[in-house]
Amino acid sequence: MFPSDILTIASKLVKITNEQTITLSTAESCTGGLIAGAITEIPGSSSIFHRGFVTYSNLAKKQVLNVQSYQLKKFGAVSEEVASQMAIGAKLNSNSDISVAVTGIAGPSGGSLEKPIGTVFIALAFKEDIKVKDFLFEGDRAQIRMSTVRSALEIILKEINTGN
Repeated sequence: MFPSDILTIASKLVKITNEQTITLSTAESCTGGLIAGAITEIPGSSSIFHRGFVTYSNLAKKQVLNVQSYQLKKFGAVSEEVASQMAIGAKLNSNSDISVAVTGIAGPSGGSLEKPIGTVFIALAFKEDIKVKDFLFEGDRAQIRMSTVRSALEIILKEINTGN
């Protein structure tokens, strides 16, 4: 189901988080659980993966991850602010050391001039830091979603490796 490069990254991530006894959670919108799926595809992930939240709707983002209604109204679900709140909510609601959150527009519709198809925000909550990065991925829906999974896993791996 997953390309070999994604499984390789996920395998490295599981190995390093196990070695460092770091626990992990995910909050996913546009990927619909694919990040959690890639991680749990790896043997040994059960010792580090606490929980995956699939919060596709705005209501789910509010109810499950405590994303504020005014943030959704002011910035939209696909925004730095909402991605950040999703990551914080996932970290707090799972009692994990690190969480990653993704929100974006995978298409084939839903894009705008301001936020075209392929716009994705990936947020990471680790220690006391929240980092958010924006992307504009190309391709069809499946390609955008896989690019998001790959990038999210790479961001987590980089953060753990640098210890920042």
